[in-house]
Amino acid sequence: MLIGELSGRTGVSPRLLRYYEEQGLLAARRGGNGYRVYDEDAVTTARQIRALLGAGLSTEVIREVLPCAVGELPSWDVCPELVHTLRQELASMDEKIDTLRRTRSTLATYVPGQGQGLCQS
Repeated sequence: MLIGELSGRTGVSPRLLRYYEEQGLLAARRGGNGYRVYDEDAVTTARQIRALLGAGLSTEVIREVLPCAVGELPSWDVCPELVHTLRQELASMDEKIDTLRRTRSTLATYVPGQGQGLCQS
């Protein structure tokens, strides 16, 4: 199928599909006319990529875990590399959440009604 059809079937813009290809996430071959031609499994792959991006994973991490993805949501064939990578991602997200909570708490002390506030009358 051509990029327009893949875009229509997945809701992913042609620009993003080309980006996925550049990132090594999606494969296309070139037809005799030079147009990208995608296999039927590209529909599932594009939907998997969207789901994984929605889960907060980077394209670099998605490139690592995509071979273990099964189905559109996706579910997983449990590979040791996958478990290790996802645990690292969760730990990284937990660190970011903790940092945001501390920063929010500090900022809240500057807002009247949230803490002491900056201006006292």
